Amino acid sequence: MSLEQQAQYVAMDCEMVGVGYRGHISSVARVTLVGWNGETIYDELIRQDQEVTDYRTFVSGITLEDLESAELGLDECRKQILALLEGKILVGHALKNDLKALGIKHPWQMTRDTAKYEPFQQVRFDDGILWPRKLKDLVKEKLQRDIQVVGKPHSAYEDALAALDLYRVARKKWEKAMDYKIKKTEEIEHKKDANE
Repeated sequence: MSLEQQAQYVAMDCEMVGVGYRGHISSVARVTLVGWNGETIYDELIRQDQEVTDYRTFVSGITLEDLESAELGLDECRKQILALLEGKILVGHALKNDLKALGIKHPWQMTRDTAKYEPFQQVRFDDGILWPRKLKDLVKEKLQRDIQVVGKPHSAYEDALAALDLYRVARKKWEKAMDYKIKKTEEIEHKKDANE
């Protein structure tokens, strides 16, 4: 793959802390973007405007000390992330949660979510409906690698890189499926336009 093609890909992971009553509301505390070769493109702690009621340190790896030194506000972070993602293919796991927490959107045609990729999903009940699997389980099965080890805090870098490595493994098939979906969508939209 050429350097130009590699530059098209960015993997993202966000770590959240809890705000509000009992920390039930998720607030972005760290955003990490990783490039095709595992280089860190962006890694910032986000200043919290509300009182943090649950640091979720055992999952997020975020501590009170981390956020005390955070100067970047969410609005500024959002602008920076949007600029970095412009025209890029975004890779990650359960990206809907990260994008919602950041308050941004990314075109579906330019998104590769390892939680939504059908060959990575599983049938949970007898109804045949596919459900996402945990990133940790996918990485163990497909890459023979351990991430999110119990007793160690999550690493946004590790999770973003893991999603990117999963994408790499499935890339050829995945892109074929995406080409088909994009083509079908264009055909449907073309027909709709013709009928209006």
